[in-house]
Amino acid sequence: MPDIYLPDDRYFGPDPRQKDVAQQLYIQIADAPLICPHGHVDPRLFADPDYSFGSPADLFIIPDHYIFRMLYSQGIQLESLGVPRVDGGAVEQDHRKIWQIFADNFYLFRGTPTGMWLNYSLHFIFGIDEKLTSETAQAIYDRIADSLEYPDFRPRKLFERFNVEVLATTDAATDPLDYHRAIRDSGWDGNIIPTFRPDGVVNIDAAGWRENIQSLSNLFGVEVSSYRTLVQALENRRAFFKSMGATATDHAAVTAYTNALSDQEAETIFQRALKGDATAADATQFTGHMLMQMARMSIDDGLVMQLHVGSHRGHNRQISERFGKDKGDDIPIQGEFTRGLHPLLNAFGNDTRLNLILFTLDETTYGRELAPIAGHYPSVKLGPPWWFFDSLNGMNRYFDQVMETAGLYNTAGFNDDTRAFPSIPARHDLWRRAAANWIAGLVVRGIVDMDDAEAMIQDSAYGLAKKAYKL
Repeated sequence: MPDIYLPDDRYFGPDPRQKDVAQQLYIQIADAPLICPHGHVDPRLFADPDYSFGSPADLFIIPDHYIFRMLYSQGIQLESLGVPRVDGGAVEQDHRKIWQIFADNFYLFRGTPTGMWLNYSLHFIFGIDEKLTSETAQAIYDRIADSLEYPDFRPRKLFERFNVEVLATTDAATDPLDYHRAIRDSGWDGNIIPTFRPDGVVNIDAAGWRENIQSLSNLFGVEVSSYRTLVQALENRRAFFKSMGATATDHAAVTAYTNALSDQEAETIFQRALKGDATAADATQFTGHMLMQMARMSIDDGLVMQLHVGSHRGHNRQISERFGKDKGDDIPIQGEFTRGLHPLLNAFGNDTRLNLILFTLDETTYGRELAPIAGHYPSVKLGPPWWFFDSLNGMNRYFDQVMETAGLYNTAGFNDDTRAFPSIPARHDLWRRAAANWIAGLVVRGIVDMDDAEAMIQDSAYGLAKKAYKL
């Protein structure tokens, strides 16, 4: 059987001079600690020292929308992949069958970032050399299943093996952070920190919003029955997250629209929302206003503010209703930042106490808007290529469109933004190689010398993220 193809010079350009410099640069940071300042790994993995990933299907397929969205696009039903249904309906329980379906269709991932991550994980984490195919499926399943029985393949041990310096999870404002507390109390020295995400209580059109407000009230100890008490409760929860090690907040919105409402205007919308009478326009206005409030709070408490925009979530109604959110049916939409962020940046963008990191799913805004914004406002940094663009080509386009105008040091380095913990080393390796290749191109074209290049690759791989996220 053919072996997994992972040459030492993968992802570098074909020009021999550039490839040689890229390899020199990459070697310097290949084993540097991983800074993981934004992602969606479940903290319960680390709360229990004996936590098991389960079967190979549990580890790689059932929770990973990057995988099953591709399979679904080819007509494979999510039930056959074991993805749980909202209504508790029947799904495939035989994990060997799920794995066989995956292996039979593994060719679909050729040339995709998911294929790159999977091959890396199979080889470097589990020591598998053979390509995953229909014929090798069950033998590889056995190899992985056997490995997962050993203590060295528990999440804490892999965290140490991956050389992760810090890993930030993403946690709802209403999360009591019990798993984080358990990690702390266990005495383990792995640095797992929370990130404050208030979307469920500040986006009044969010599913379950009123239930989320009640949960917030319970945690705050005061009924959140007004806009004023909402703000107080959010400030209280931010302080709690910070006491638990958080250095950042995370905010998702459809667009980058911001605006300043008066307290009375905000109160009126909030009361309509409590009664179930808020309109779509109300939701847009309130979210835009609360983003400005979050920026104001970040200036006060020092938490880094991340803003992700540009996703039409739950685009496939049938999938969303049957399987819930985050099931591979989120689709990018066209974005706009110059006008949308104008109120927020004119109110707070010149204040160096604000640290705002921007992400988008609309690459056309990179050179036109985001790079000029980051290249001017002292409060703004650009996050790395995100979601669909966390890929070799996405990274190459980012370097090409952003860096000349924004400058490397107005970007935030790399974060893996993943739910799939075993893919973290592969994602960082891809970024480090892509960055080395880009910087090597500057060297061979006479734009920077090797001293500058060596400093740039160190910052790209490690320093920028650590500084941007205050880690």
